[in-house]
Amino acid sequence: MKRLLPILQFVVISFVVGYLSRVLQGTSMEAWYPGLVKSSLTPPGYIFSLVWGVLYLLMGISAGIVWSARTVYSWVLTVLFAVQLLLNLAWSFAFFWMRSPVAGIVVLALLLACVAFYVIGCYKQSRVAAYLNIPYLMWLVFALYLNSYIVMSN
Repeated sequence: MKRLLPILQFVVISFVVGYLSRVLQGTSMEAWYPGLVKSSLTPPGYIFSLVWGVLYLLMGISAGIVWSARTVYSWVLTVLFAVQLLLNLAWSFAFFWMRSPVAGIVVLALLLACVAFYVIGCYKQSRVAAYLNIPYLMWLVFALYLNSYIVMSN
């Protein structure tokens, strides 16, 4: 139970960020985004929801594992985790709220770098925590492609 509580807390925090990201998307999802020229590889909306649900779950589990180690290094990784969550939220703000795919690319590149550093750091402490973030990294690379396609096509 002592190890399960931090995992549950970080999962909840991750899902709260996901909810806030959804709120930031607001009317842009209906009024602006559908009118953009998108890649033929762009998945339907329900796929985004499913994928992000799984990713937030994996991210939270990873952060809970890292936090449970209770080392000085855990603190550094937890700060890095918090920064990537803020960047995750900032992407929704930049891309959807500001309706700026270019700003979205900048934030997404920073997010991708931050998550990569987090994974590398996790690997030194817990390989499981690191591996749980590999799908997130892969999704971010795909998101960078999708975002870049929108910038180049609109």
